[in-house]
Amino acid sequence: MSRSICLFTGQWADLPLESLLPKVKAMGFDGVELACWGDHFDVGRALREDDYCANLWALLGQHGMDCFAISTHLVGQAVCDRIDERHESILPPEVWGDGDPDGVRTRAAGEVKDTARAARRFFDAAPDSIKERMARPGKAVVNGFTGSSIWHLLYSFPPVAPETIEKGFGDFAAAWKPILDVFEQHDVLFALEVHPTEIAFDIASTRRALKAIEGHPAFGFNYDPSHFGYQGVDYLAFLEEFGDRVHNCHMKDVWWSDKLSEAGVFGGHTDFGTPGRHWDFRSVGRGKVDFEGIIRRLNDLEYKGPLSVEWEDPGMDREHGAAESAAFLKRLDFAPAGRAFDSAFSED
Repeated sequence: MSRSICLFTGQWADLPLESLLPKVKAMGFDGVELACWGDHFDVGRALREDDYCANLWALLGQHGMDCFAISTHLVGQAVCDRIDERHESILPPEVWGDGDPDGVRTRAAGEVKDTARAARRFFDAAPDSIKERMARPGKAVVNGFTGSSIWHLLYSFPPVAPETIEKGFGDFAAAWKPILDVFEQHDVLFALEVHPTEIAFDIASTRRALKAIEGHPAFGFNYDPSHFGYQGVDYLAFLEEFGDRVHNCHMKDVWWSDKLSEAGVFGGHTDFGTPGRHWDFRSVGRGKVDFEGIIRRLNDLEYKGPLSVEWEDPGMDREHGAAESAAFLKRLDFAPAGRAFDSAFSED
């Protein structure tokens, strides 16, 4: 299949992009998925400066790097969240402002709309070889989070009325439909990473989220199996049901215990990597995710987009882990069968 093996730069935003790209190339990657923080992709500059996108592609080309998506996880999170002091650490100062929750959410929504506009400019400036290999040719892709006004109600005690949950999905639709309309106007797809703390975090909540926005055509998914496995959610079934809306794939592994643990699925307020946890993220190939099963499903779906490593492993050096993740995926990825394996028996 020769899908591009990319590195999501979100966990590497402490490094300037110019310093990071040669490392990414040396680790064996074909490209990057650019985070909209650090200096990796600047939404404001992409909109203000006529040469910003061309110069960024020139820098990527200098290091032989592909790019098929940009990511706005941090700002997207603030669109629907119950805003508190935690958000200040992840948001640009101009989005945080004075921290008033309504103002933060309004500014975050505006920034995500601008990200759609910036993504269009960026991918319009891309080489033809990139445009031809996009997961959805002609459609730029922005990955991200949505936030959720009802995540804190996950465990229903004191009892949560059904209408309260329904209102939360209504809040999501009211906030995100106008954003998605801007995405549609610019031929850009928003790919939600289905994930705890988002409006959609498993198959059931994904169905409800899609219903709430009436199946908006600009809304899809950045598929990451690591957020399903430890919850006990069937990550292959997710591809079966929602595969036509998968616009990007994060390759991240996770381990979960087969035995009873001190800190269960909710994590026990422990840090990642703490002994006694029921689950932890792992470098690709070192956890329990069935990546071969995923590749076979992606082949069935004729997904030609990137396989983007989101590297997270609390017990491993990140450069070692990223390099072995790239090598693992290059060995694993394979093209679908062009013919039945036994068809030769019927030939003359």
